[in-house]
Amino acid sequence: MDGERSAVSGTRPLLEVADLVVHFTRRTGLFGTRRETVQAVNGVSFAIGRRETLGLVGESGCGKTTLARAVLRLVERTSGTVRFDGADLAALSPAALRRARRRLQIVFQDPYASLNPRMTIGRAVREGLEVHRLARGAEADRRVRALLEEVGLPADAADAYPHEFSGGQRQRAGIARALAVEPELLVCDEPVSALDVSVQAQVLNLLADLQLRRGLSYLFISHDLAVVRHVAPRVAVMYLGRIVEEGPANALYAAPRHPYTQALLSAVPVPDPATRRARIVLPGDPPSPVHPPAGCPFHPRCPHPAKDQTCRTVRPELRGIGPGHRVACHKA
Repeated sequence: MDGERSAVSGTRPLLEVADLVVHFTRRTGLFGTRRETVQAVNGVSFAIGRRETLGLVGESGCGKTTLARAVLRLVERTSGTVRFDGADLAALSPAALRRARRRLQIVFQDPYASLNPRMTIGRAVREGLEVHRLARGAEADRRVRALLEEVGLPADAADAYPHEFSGGQRQRAGIARALAVEPELLVCDEPVSALDVSVQAQVLNLLADLQLRRGLSYLFISHDLAVVRHVAPRVAVMYLGRIVEEGPANALYAAPRHPYTQALLSAVPVPDPATRRARIVLPGDPPSPVHPPAGCPFHPRCPHPAKDQTCRTVRPELRGIGPGHRVACHKA
C-alpha cells in the first residue's frame, strides 16, 4: 500500500482497500446442478485520505457498485482487507461494526428506490438518529429540520412522502439521511445519474459544500468522466473488476495512458462545437466476469495489443509512471 499512502500526503488514509476480491457463486443448468463463479471484483487496492474525494469510473457491469458495497460490508468480501481509520472492518465485532457504520454511509443511485414510500422524509432521516441513539423526541425533530435545511429542503418537507418530491429533492433527502449519523466517509454510488443535467449540477455543488463544511471524504462512483472531472482531484478507472489506471485528475485527463481510459475520454462531449475529437470505438462487448480472458482483461478489445502475445498471456499489474499515477498496461 506504499503507493496509496503517498497519494494521500504521507498520512494514514481514512480508508485503505488492499487486494479486495469479491466473487459470487451462481447455479446454472437444467436443475441448477452446475456452479459458476462470477468474478465481480479482482484484487482492487486504493486509499482515500481525510477530506479527499476519489472518483471511481467505468462502464456498467465493471464491478463499481459491488466494490462500494464490499467496502461498507453490505456484501462480504472473498479476500483482501478494508481498513477504516486503521481498523479492519472484517475483524470487528457486531457492536464495533455498528459503531463504525456511523462513520461510513452511502448515497444510492436511485433516490426513489432507496427511500421507503410508506415513510415520511422526516421519519427516514430521523431513523438513523434513533437507531444510533444520537437524539430522541424534540431534539431529534430539531435535528431533522436542520438537516433538511442544510441540504436545501424546507423544514416542512419532514411531513411529506417521497412521491411528493422531484428526483433532485429525493436525492437531497437521501443525502440528509446519510448525514444524520455524522459520517466521515460517504460512498456516493452514481448519485446524479438518474437526475436531469441542471439538477445534477445542483447536487454536485451541494456535495462540494458539505465536504467543506463537514470535512467529509467521498468515494464518488460514476460512469460519466465529465462529472467526475469536476468533483474528484484523483480518479481510478475500473474495467472488469480491476483498476486499470489511477492518478491525479489533471494528469489522467491530459495524458491518459491506458487504452480503455483513452476510449472513455474520447466519448466525453466537447462543449466547443468547433473542436473535433477523434472517437475511439472499442470492438465487441466487455468479457463476461464468469469467464474473464487470460492475460490483460482488456486485450480482446484493445486497439493495439502487443504483437508478442504478452497481453494475451501475462496480466499487467499496476505500476507507477508518474507522481501518484499508476497504470496496468504492458505498452503504457
